[in-house]
Amino acid sequence: MQGETGKFLEMIESARRITVLTGAGMSTESGIPDFRSAGGIWTEDMSRMEAMSLDYFERFPKLFWPKFKELFQIKMTGSFQPNAGHLYLADLERKGKEVRVFTQNIDGLHNKAGSRHVYELHGSIQTAACPKCGTRYGLDHILQAEVPRCCRVNEKGRECGLILKTDVVLFGDAVQHFDTLFESLDQSDLLLVIGTSLEVAPVRFIPEEAHAIPGLKKMMINLDETPYDHLFDLVIHHKIAEFAKLING
Repeated sequence: MQGETGKFLEMIESARRITVLTGAGMSTESGIPDFRSAGGIWTEDMSRMEAMSLDYFERFPKLFWPKFKELFQIKMTGSFQPNAGHLYLADLERKGKEVRVFTQNIDGLHNKAGSRHVYELHGSIQTAACPKCGTRYGLDHILQAEVPRCCRVNEKGRECGLILKTDVVLFGDAVQHFDTLFESLDQSDLLLVIGTSLEVAPVRFIPEEAHAIPGLKKMMINLDETPYDHLFDLVIHHKIAEFAKLING
């Protein structure tokens, strides 16, 4: 482990621009469950995946919201705090590194930790918007009613009243910021992948794309092996918060 730690610190030190890709394993040490791991809710009940689709929301918006809130009730409490892994990435930025964080997580913990350049590939659970007028609402409004609606008053004095759509990317929605991710890779010295199994498209294509970029170094920190470990210059099988505490002494 000592050799891996030394190589990790050396690669971080030599990099000026760092693209970071994080997944559910980034937040499990903050108490947020990984839905896709063995025994996770996606593996337990495929009907939940169907209910979390764009098609289901558009057909049954009133039924969608109670299911959505039940599924994500833990993440909607807002009580979770960034762990040492989130704080380490924010600290790299404070120390002068150019760090762009692209996350599959919807919990907002990278922003809460202080990272300034965060791109939420799968959206955010913190907000929802009116499909008609685009007015965006925060978590307090979302939780006020079982089915949150737009309360914007138009020029005629009428309240919109349309059911809001969550800013979380649903099945059938397009992943966000992917073009920006590829641009960031082209401009970076280092790709750091943390806490993702790389099983879900289109994120699983990133290692091969990064491997084709001349001069780009690649590191991964993940508890379990992935099918793409061989494409990285350094792979560390460890929990990110524990590893961050280790390298910080």
